[in-house]
Amino acid sequence: MADGEDLAQVPNELKGLRTCLVCHLVKSFEQFATEGCDNCTFLAMEDDTEKVYDCTSVNFEGVISVVDPKTSWCAKWMRLTEAKPGCYAMQVDGELPIEIQEMMQDRGIRTR
Repeated sequence: MADGEDLAQVPNELKGLRTCLVCHLVKSFEQFATEGCDNCTFLAMEDDTEKVYDCTSVNFEGVISVVDPKTSWCAKWMRLTEAKPGCYAMQVDGELPIEIQEMMQDRGIRTR
């Protein structure tokens, strides 16, 4: 990992964890509401609690920590090689609102 490489925020507490429905990054509700998703800036969750509820889920299983996505076999297996280092959910239950799905399709963005 190069010096100064951008890192995703790691959860700052264990209660109230949520995961991004697009990239599966795990953070607290407050972190998503304040900083948004470090990988999915196009979701614009910052200062929009409604969007945080729409674009994240509390229903997930397993968490992996990825330190170096470019060389990690686990990151490759989870298709996270282009994601920022951070904590990611292994399995997520939830669905993005249709308007966000359509926006992503128009932009050619796929979910994991």
